[in-house]
Amino acid sequence: MNDRDRLRLACELARLCPPSPSAFSVGAVVVAADGTELARGHSREGGDPHVHAEEAALAKIPVGDPRLPGATVYSSLEPCSVRRSRPRTCTRLIIDSGIRRVVLAWREPVLLADCHGVEELTAAGVTVVELPELADLAREPNAHL
Repeated sequence: MNDRDRLRLACELARLCPPSPSAFSVGAVVVAADGTELARGHSREGGDPHVHAEEAALAKIPVGDPRLPGATVYSSLEPCSVRRSRPRTCTRLIIDSGIRRVVLAWREPVLLADCHGVEELTAAGVTVVELPELADLAREPNAHL
């Protein structure tokens, strides 16, 4: 699988999210450098109305897993940089995990918050790759917003 295939999977995971009038539906996949999928998640997974996709996926990986610095997070939407429901944003969770690469389909529009995830990740030395050709696929499960 290549970046597009993995990001397409993240976009498909977003379809599993129960719609919310106040939150985006997002899917995320974490993949090790050797191509092994470490975890996947989606917003509101497990019935938690506040859990975000990246947060759900990262919670399934042991803290300090030596594969994390070489791993990539594939997220259908730009990781959040503003959050009211948890003490750490998804951007901060990614940075703190040691992951150094993020691939996303769609930058968060200024609808629910003013997100600066790409800028914060880049400032922390994380490589961010945007594949805007998949943005429509990421937008589809968010048509309710």
